[in-house]
Order: sequence, then C-alpha cells, then structure tokens
Amino acid sequence: MTASIDSALEGRLRARLVEGLKTLEIAVSPYQVDHLVALVVLLHKWNRAYNLTAVRDPLEMVSRHLLDSAAVLPWVEGPRILDVGAGPGLPGLVLAILRPDLDISLLDSNGKKVRFQRQAVMELGLTRVTPIQARVESFAPPAGGYDQLISRAFASLEDFIGMTRSLLAPSGQWLAMKGPAVDGELERLDDDIRVLSRHPLRVPFADGGRELVMLEPDAGDR
Repeated sequence: MTASIDSALEGRLRARLVEGLKTLEIAVSPYQVDHLVALVVLLHKWNRAYNLTAVRDPLEMVSRHLLDSAAVLPWVEGPRILDVGAGPGLPGLVLAILRPDLDISLLDSNGKKVRFQRQAVMELGLTRVTPIQARVESFAPPAGGYDQLISRAFASLEDFIGMTRSLLAPSGQWLAMKGPAVDGELERLDDDIRVLSRHPLRVPFADGGRELVMLEPDAGDR
C-alpha cells in the first residue's frame, strides 16, 4: 500500500510535529522528521481501510499518537524494549525512529495491526524493530527478558504487571502511560511492586492529563 497525502497538509503535519518536538525539547534530525511524517501518512492511509485507530484527522494523529509517544523518550533506556499491546506500533515505532540504537519489539494479537507494523518497519527501514503477533499471556520472551516493558493503552496497571512479570529482565522496569485514574490503579497493586517515579506528560496540542508511571519488582522479589 503506497501512502500519499496532499502536499499542503503534509507541510502542516511537518510544522506541527517540529513545533511539538521542540516544545518537548527533543532534538531531531531532518531524516527523523521525514520518517515521523511518513509514519503519520502511512497510518492515515491504512486507517481509512483497516480502522487501526479512532483518530481520523492526520493532524490530530501527530499530537495524539506521535507527540504522545515521543513524550516518554527521556525515560526510555532499553536497550531491549517490549511495547505491550502496541496496536499499530505506538509508542514503539516513534521511539525506534527517535532512538535507532534501541532494540524494540512490538507485541499485539490483532493481525491487521501487526501487518501495519510490518509494513511501517519495511518502508521506514527500521532494522531493529520486531513486530510480533501473539497474545501477551502466551508470549515467550527471549533469554534474559526485556529491560523495559512499555504500555500506552493496554490494560490496567494490575493486569499489565500481572500478565508481563515473566517477560521482564531481572533488573527491568515497567513504563505505563496512564490517564487521571492511575491513583486508584496504584492502590490495587501487590505489595511486591515498587513505584520508581511518576512523570506528568504535557503533550503539545493535546488536551487531558497524562502521566508516565515507572515501576519495578521490589528488590526482595528479584
């Protein structure tokens, strides 16, 4: 599937993306901007046929998908990351473009969304990104597990952690992108889970409160 979009709209996408990344204080090369714009164009094209996301407006995709994904970049260390419930590859594809040194796996059970992931990986030349179609509860991790597990819209914290404990490296972390209801979810966590930090995410051009919660197994549980 070849992505295409009106040149004037593409210019507006690029301008919003560049302004948003500047607001987030994320330095990018022209090459990375080109790839992020290409990702939005491709997502918009596929979305019209396969309904990958409820967001229809490509300008809104820049803020609600790309910039929202990019906002967590300061806390992404890797080097081996699993994006759990990645959907069409968010935030993993955005992080891979911004941090090409990372090894990122995209896990989702939805076939059409994983097909999009594979197409994006191929078209954008993301050689260190691995799309995986599987249910999280039946997925076997590579030896040693993942250094960081990230989730943008997968499940409650309780379910996210409960379903992915076996995927985490011994010194690994969970990174959960959450909304305002996160306090109630934190109260329901087991005692052997420690909150490392909480970071407000101020996503340019997007309304609503967002937060990154970083967690790890308690030292006595390792």
